[in-house]
Amino acid sequence: MTAAVIVSAARTAIGTARKGSLANTSPEQMAATVIEAAVSRSGLGPDLIDDIVMAESLQGGGAIARHAAVELGMLNTAGMALNRHCAGGLSAIGVAAASILTGMENVVVAGGVNSGSLFVRMQQRNLVTGETDDWWLPPTHPDSAEAPNRDMSITVGWNAAKAMGLTRAELDAWALRSHERAIAGIDDGRFEAEIVAMHVKNAAGEEVDFKVDEFPRRGGSLEKLAALPVIHPEIEGFSITAGNSSGLNDAAAASVVTSDAFARSHGCNVLATILGWTSVGIDPAETGLSVPKVVHKLLARTGRKLEDVRLWEINEAFAAVPLAACRALGLDEDDVNVSGSGCSLGHPIGASGTRMVMTLANDLKRRGGGLGIATMCAGGGQAGAVLIEV
Repeated sequence: MTAAVIVSAARTAIGTARKGSLANTSPEQMAATVIEAAVSRSGLGPDLIDDIVMAESLQGGGAIARHAAVELGMLNTAGMALNRHCAGGLSAIGVAAASILTGMENVVVAGGVNSGSLFVRMQQRNLVTGETDDWWLPPTHPDSAEAPNRDMSITVGWNAAKAMGLTRAELDAWALRSHERAIAGIDDGRFEAEIVAMHVKNAAGEEVDFKVDEFPRRGGSLEKLAALPVIHPEIEGFSITAGNSSGLNDAAAASVVTSDAFARSHGCNVLATILGWTSVGIDPAETGLSVPKVVHKLLARTGRKLEDVRLWEINEAFAAVPLAACRALGLDEDDVNVSGSGCSLGHPIGASGTRMVMTLANDLKRRGGGLGIATMCAGGGQAGAVLIEV
């Protein structure tokens, strides 16, 4: 039976938006860099790439994947823009795997890109006043008091924390551990196999070789986190702060997906086998609680059980999301985000899912292999998940 496999992957180091190393680097340039690196690492010629699927969100439209293909001279390779908000990088891998397993394509690059530094500023005519709104963002869902469509601190973080009875101290403790794990990963050289260096001009105008994730903070403490103000002090008991939330970040990530037979015939190394992928919808007010729902669906569709899964990547859009999922699913927190996640490494929206899958594959390899699930909630009341085996 044919299987879809990942034969290579590459990502940029993750930058801090607006004031970091990638602040002056376009998403098109980041995308081209990781696509070129992933294809090179696969050992396959660029002429063998059938399609490129790149997740992007709030980048203004267009198709960065096709832009990158043309820039790299891959004129015969198509390019698709995919948007499932935060979960787009996971869905891109699922789309690629589906194309491979149906026999419609032989090789597909799947990934995502995000530039928090260069979010596009859009305009739209206000249907009520007739005036032009000078800074318009497309809403993820119909607005409501319970789920404001432009305030994820409430829709995702606070609603999940309230529903699961999570305290501020628990959220801060999770965030601190995330930073500690990310710093340990950096110091151990754990991410070096993932990252492709970029020679860029940083926010200060200096030319640098950017190759180390810059968002994780050293020297953190629970006391420092506890001193941070909450985002909504007017809401009684509000527990979401900048410290237990993900960052605004810049990065790109890409993976090369093909069939196991094609990989064997072309001498490719296999990083991971894609066993399944899926997505779900949920009431937007419960977005932060969507991970258990998508995990149960994925396990049911693939005939697996929770205890079969060795490691988990559950994106830390807010610390409340993985903590709520651990409580709901009964997961051992030591098996979740073992190299950090959104609170520490950062959350470059379109790129996060693909980054999570490659980090998960590498962490599984270091532990001798097994099954892993990468999953995350997404704007508008959604979640995505991918099951891999190493």
